[in-house]
Parts: sequence; structure tokens; C-alpha cells
Amino acid sequence: MDKKKLTIPDFKEFKKAGRKIKMVTAYDYSQAVLVDKSEIELILVGDSLGMVMLGYDCTVPVTMDDMIHHIKPVVRGAPHTFIVGDMPFGSYNTCVADAVRNGNRILKEGGADCVKLEGGVAVAPVVKAMVEAGIPVMAHIGLTPQTATALGGFKVQGKDAAMARKIIDDAVALEEAGAFAIVIECVPAQIGKIITEKLGIPTIGIGAGPWCDGQVLVFHDMLGMYDRMMPKFVKRYANVGDSIVQALNKFAEEVNTGTFPDMEHSFTIKKEELEKVLSEIGPA
Repeated sequence: MDKKKLTIPDFKEFKKAGRKIKMVTAYDYSQAVLVDKSEIELILVGDSLGMVMLGYDCTVPVTMDDMIHHIKPVVRGAPHTFIVGDMPFGSYNTCVADAVRNGNRILKEGGADCVKLEGGVAVAPVVKAMVEAGIPVMAHIGLTPQTATALGGFKVQGKDAAMARKIIDDAVALEEAGAFAIVIECVPAQIGKIITEKLGIPTIGIGAGPWCDGQVLVFHDMLGMYDRMMPKFVKRYANVGDSIVQALNKFAEEVNTGTFPDMEHSFTIKKEELEKVLSEIGPA
């Protein structure tokens, strides 16, 4: 497969052409290599790594150092895939200067192609400042996991008219601030459609219906590798987790019975060399 890495201008071209954007998360070199071999155009190194890689209950504890640590091997593993680096909680909601500084770190130290941050109208000035500083920004509205507690937990947003209107206003403000794309999470499909039709930049849905310009899923969710929570919007395309457990148990069984390793998986020494060894050490 001849895979060409996207550039920022390609995103509007995708939207104009009606070409769908496909994005998944990845958090290490091995995962990134697999995605790079696929037809997926974008990798999000999400702060969801706090849950699926680090074992936290939410994304809030994730630090900038955590993010950069995981972004770097993903960049090395997926040279033909556009890399989005998540801005963790506390890295951009303190002041504009912190946001620009930390955005620079994700691009310079991590090697990502852009950053992603959560929030609507309130973070639009931050987005504007980052874009003016030369940092490409992907926005994220609807259910924003970093502030899920304030939103009443991990649940659908925009189910009443007032909240739906607020999310639409968030999207417009973020486009005006210079975001080149917007992730929309956990909103009614009809609201996802309205936002997608209203904006000139592409929308990437995760639980936002089929009318978004693209879709994103978490690597571990779609492959059955994380079972602590299973959102309605997740479709499992494989149950790799079950296969891994079966393989581990098979290995344990064969070690117990002595069937692994067999000689096919062992090294040998030439007979004459072995005889020299035995002659030197004497009988057992």
C-alpha cells in the first residue's frame, strides 16, 4: 500500500471531496507500526493512555511528560500517518502562555503533527493564541473526558435544546479561533450532523453519529483489549484480548507439561564440540 502522510491543508480538501477521515488511538511503537500498515490516516496519542496504559480511573492524572513519553515512539512507528498529540489536563487551562509552551513541547519534543485540546467557547482564545504561535490545533467538544465530572459523568451531551445549542456555538467559536478540525464526542447524531454541515472544517465523531466527516475509536476498545468500560458507540472489530489470554494459558500449559520448548525451538552444539565439553568437565 502506497500511503502518503496527510498535511493540514488536506483536511479541508477531504471535507470538500466528501472523503471520510479515519483516526484511531495508539500509545506505543508496536501499536503505531500496525496502524501505519493500515488505511487509517490519523493516530491520536490520546490522554486515554492514562486509563488503558497506566491504569488510572480517568484521564486527569496524565502529565505532559507522560504524553511526550508515549508520543515519541508512536511518531517513530508511524512515519506515514498524521500524529495528533493530546494536551493533558492542566497543560492549557492555566494560562495562554502555558498552553503555547506545552503545545510547543508536544511538537518539538514529541514530534506530533498537531495538538488536541478539550473545550468550547471558553478555550477559543487559547486556541487562537496557539494557532497564531504556529501550533496546529484539533479541538474536542461534547463530552470532554477531562471535565466529565463537571458534566455529570460519562454521558451523552446535548440532549436538550439549550445544551445542543451551546455545543453548536462551541464548534463555531473553535473554527473561528483557527482549529483545523473538531472531534465531537457523545452527542446525538442529529447534532453531529448540524455541526458538520455548519462548519467549513472537518468533524471527527466518536459517538456523534454517521454524518461526521470522520470517525475515531480507541485502539484497545475496538480490538477488545480493555474491558473496564464499554461505551455504546464502540464497535469491536476483533477480540484480541481473549486471543492473548488463550495464548498465555497455552504457553503456561506447555511449560508445565514440558512440551515447550522442544528441539525445534532450541539451539544445538555439534557432537564433537559437546564431547570436548564432556571430557573436560567429567561425568555428572
